Amino acid sequence: MKVAIPAEGPTLESAAGRRFGIAPYLIVADPATGAFEPIPNPGASAARGAGMQALVVVLDKDVKAVLTRHCSPAVVSHLEAHGVRTVSGLVGTVGEILERYRNNEIGDAGEGVITGTRPHMGLFAPSAWQAAVRQSCRELGAMFPVLAGVVLLIGLLRAFVPTTVLGSLFSGNAIRDTLCGACAGSILAGNPINSYVIGSELLKHGVSLFAVTALILAWVTVGVVQLPAEMAALGRKFAILRNAVCFLLAPPIAVVTVVLLHMVTGAAP
Repeated sequence: MKVAIPAEGPTLESAAGRRFGIAPYLIVADPATGAFEPIPNPGASAARGAGMQALVVVLDKDVKAVLTRHCSPAVVSHLEAHGVRTVSGLVGTVGEILERYRNNEIGDAGEGVITGTRPHMGLFAPSAWQAAVRQSCRELGAMFPVLAGVVLLIGLLRAFVPTTVLGSLFSGNAIRDTLCGACAGSILAGNPINSYVIGSELLKHGVSLFAVTALILAWVTVGVVQLPAEMAALGRKFAILRNAVCFLLAPPIAVVTVVLLHMVTGAAP
């Protein structure tokens, strides 16, 4: 019986892909013999319908099970309709997952959550909860070094970038100061309450409300320091795109907010 494992590379030593539809490769393997075939995933570069393109490859190779970290519900439904079961929540290299599957450590007898060919066990199925707990522990362990580095960087920023230094970055030009505020907020990190305290101090130093508002917006939505942790948890492309969009939107939103405040209160911006 053939199985398909999304992978980051064409070998058994490659890490398993994060998502079935967009992984660079699909490794089609026979657990009994160990034979495998790396197939470039046509969905990896697709703008839309990535999962469906990978699905076509799986069905064409007469695969009976997909072993993956994540697979969209729509693709799972199509696989189920063709008699292919899906085991999700799996991490490790392709070879490790294949070996665990060969030793019955995946599925009913071990890790992973099976969908597709067995009756739905419901949210409170013991195997689903156990697999979820194991998966969460593994991911937390993998992210711990990154999180520790983030905490260290936050402490260094707080120690070496006092409010007076931030105040010296602003020149009095509203446009330039708004951009500087967005840049400063993107780099700084920590509890959002800190941004309010720093913003209050900057206002006392004569920094415009435009700049302070942009700083607070970027502080709570953009995180350059936390970016490695976010990429590890949510994926590189999503994390970079989310931070870029939030950074670009921070200055115009700050301007609109301050202008509306001025219109409502009649106070100078």
